[in-house]
Amino acid sequence: MGHGHPECPERLTAISDQIIASGLDAALRHYDAPRVSRAQLLRVHAAEYVDAVIAAAPSEGLVWLDPDTAMGPGTLEAAERAAGAQVLAVDLVLSARTTSAFCSVRPPGHHAERARAMGFCFFNNVAIAAAHALEEHGLSRVAIVDFDVHHGNGTEQIFGGDSRVLFCSTFQHPFYPYSGADSSSPNVVNVPLPGGSGSAAFRTAVTNDWLPALADFAPELVLISAGFDAHLEDDMAGLALREADYAWVTSQVRTVAERFAAGRIVSTLEGGYALSALGRSVVSHLKALLA
Repeated sequence: MGHGHPECPERLTAISDQIIASGLDAALRHYDAPRVSRAQLLRVHAAEYVDAVIAAAPSEGLVWLDPDTAMGPGTLEAAERAAGAQVLAVDLVLSARTTSAFCSVRPPGHHAERARAMGFCFFNNVAIAAAHALEEHGLSRVAIVDFDVHHGNGTEQIFGGDSRVLFCSTFQHPFYPYSGADSSSPNVVNVPLPGGSGSAAFRTAVTNDWLPALADFAPELVLISAGFDAHLEDDMAGLALREADYAWVTSQVRTVAERFAAGRIVSTLEGGYALSALGRSVVSHLKALLA
């Protein structure tokens, strides 16, 4: 998205480097992300919007879709493969070829609304995963948990009021995108946290709000919008979480998945812009998924 933009290619390099340095790489199987199909996009995005994103893709230079969100010559393919990774991951998990999957992809997706790009996001990756599980695999209950520091407004807009999907989210508030604190959808569990909140407040929110709702919902598949920008070292925000918090919340979600969903989890990268902290946090997340 241009020099100095926080949503940069080095994010994925930082993750790969930390996975190798940790020795975790030997325990992982790697897959190349396919491009998402138009039909898969249209499950969650308006046709006019998909056409507009495709038409906006430049052959050179940058095109800005909102003040934070730019397309360069490679952006459209990257966004299509980020979304396609979700489809492949859901297929792998629901065919029992693996129990859990992590999609190390960019651009992120949870701010993308049905007909709007924003917040570095073009296509809503986790929503595409949920819709694929519901429509292609015939599931009736899919849970999405989102611990990015920013509210997943796009995910909530797409699935608000849809009883087949439970959306649980923690996020800093008031903070971009200035949404989520007044949600009234019965299938949405939002827990806004004030700036300066740390580990204890985050863990209390998950324990008191997420876990009972997840148990009542009894999901057949759990999806994670895994944003790591609430980390203490990430100056994007101020919730001051640490790697241990990401390992803990992953373990809590994994327990839910093991109880109700045969352990089936698909996690996808959202935010996280302090590169060293991002890589370490993803390793902690993956270790908890594999434990």
